[in-house]
Amino acid sequence: MRLLCALLLIACAASAQAAIQTREMPYRSADGTRMVGYFAYDDSKPGIRPGVIVVHEWWGLNDYAKRRARDLAELGYSALAIDMYGEGKHTEHPQDAMAFMQAATRDADAAKARFLAGLELLKRQPQTDPSQIAAIGYCFGGKIVLDMARQGLPLAGVASFHGALGTATPATSKGSVKAKILVEHGSADSLVPAKDLDALKQELSAAGADYRVVIQDGAKHGFTNPDADAHKGHGLDIGYDRQADRRSWADLQAFLKDIFGQG
Repeated sequence: MRLLCALLLIACAASAQAAIQTREMPYRSADGTRMVGYFAYDDSKPGIRPGVIVVHEWWGLNDYAKRRARDLAELGYSALAIDMYGEGKHTEHPQDAMAFMQAATRDADAAKARFLAGLELLKRQPQTDPSQIAAIGYCFGGKIVLDMARQGLPLAGVASFHGALGTATPATSKGSVKAKILVEHGSADSLVPAKDLDALKQELSAAGADYRVVIQDGAKHGFTNPDADAHKGHGLDIGYDRQADRRSWADLQAFLKDIFGQG
């Protein structure tokens, strides 16, 4: 009997895992750059469902960004981890990451075009409800999704996790920000100046944006990523915080339910 129960549990677990389908999806940005996205969805869920874009950290489209797409698929969303660097490239070295990030953000219009290319790809997937799209981002990706909200993209919501908060494209007028905004920020984040957080709040308030800033007490930059600790050897003041990770993920789940009218 125990053996039968064990086999049934294994079969159920395998079935649940098999329900999450993933695949790499090549696409191109407006400037012709070849991009590589990572799409995830639950094929046991019938019909269309809200879509969520995931924008990677400054490391590029690595396993962590892909894992977050799978996490969202398990929650019942259609998720696409997009490529902001081109060719799906990623690195583990801060100097390379800095170079990739600077190249991707040098031209605000080009960065927006790359985001929009990923957005259109997600909308075209048969599992996605194109009228219900959100975007989340980590570190560099947090900056990208906040900038898209600042520029008035008609997203249901955006969520930034330990994201860079400064910008060259601030919201310009009352009502210009269409998306609801969630910002998860670590109180011990030494890589994001406190003045940038203050400026973000002032900017979003002046624009009449619907936003919420959550401060994760004691959390450093990179607090959601279990791999962050491996980069301390590079002299980076970053670190994983299990509690902050769990709390911020719970905040995201509530946020997505709210913006998509599921709660």
